[in-house]
Amino acid sequence: MEAYVTIDKQENGLATIEFFHPKHNSLPSDILKKLADTITAAGEDEAVKVIILKSGGDRTFCAGASFDELISINDFPTGKEFFMGFARVINACRKCPKFIIGRVQGKAVGGGVGVASAVDYCLATKFASVKLSELNIGIGPFVVSPAVQRKIGLSAMSQMTINADQFYSADWAESKGLYADVFEDAESLDHGVQELANYLLSKNPEAQKELKKVFWSDCEDWDQKLEQRAELSGRLVLSEYTKSILAKYA
Repeated sequence: MEAYVTIDKQENGLATIEFFHPKHNSLPSDILKKLADTITAAGEDEAVKVIILKSGGDRTFCAGASFDELISINDFPTGKEFFMGFARVINACRKCPKFIIGRVQGKAVGGGVGVASAVDYCLATKFASVKLSELNIGIGPFVVSPAVQRKIGLSAMSQMTINADQFYSADWAESKGLYADVFEDAESLDHGVQELANYLLSKNPEAQKELKKVFWSDCEDWDQKLEQRAELSGRLVLSEYTKSILAKYA
């Protein structure tokens, strides 16, 4: 199957945004840009009241950014632009004036953890373990860490960052506040997501808009912060250490 980003709008004001890539939903730059633009457009659409963000496929929610693109980076501008991909998605979620419900059916790695952290209310299955693996290639989750830290705190984010080989279970993620609830399977997850969406659709959209401003009130500097983090990552990915590791996969 080809990679895609789609949006399905219902008459009741519910919009479902879905992204997919055949390589475990690891997203290349063009798909990340389309995802960010789609979230932004849904936020600006007066007919949209609530957004569900999900990925296609039955297993991995999102394996992060495209590894094929990562190993091809040979200069700083390309590196910065690569890491700006998830920065734009996170900021699009942050600025969207509608509540975004995250549906996480499977594992989330790197940038995928960033997306799960950037939605307003995240529901998952018991298979949705999480991992920040960036240190394994000599960089760090610099771009996504503000979103992750905001959601689960510095201690838990540091634990994931330092122990970059470990997957942390969905129950662990729920205990830290990343997931609001964990379900046995995708079917029960979908029921939970729809139930929450229906509840929000029945409530005052203006109140929800104002609440979202409150929830994100300390993050107004993220446009600049995440760009600086992308620049940092763009420099580190060109280091001799990281290039030597990535060369093994080329």
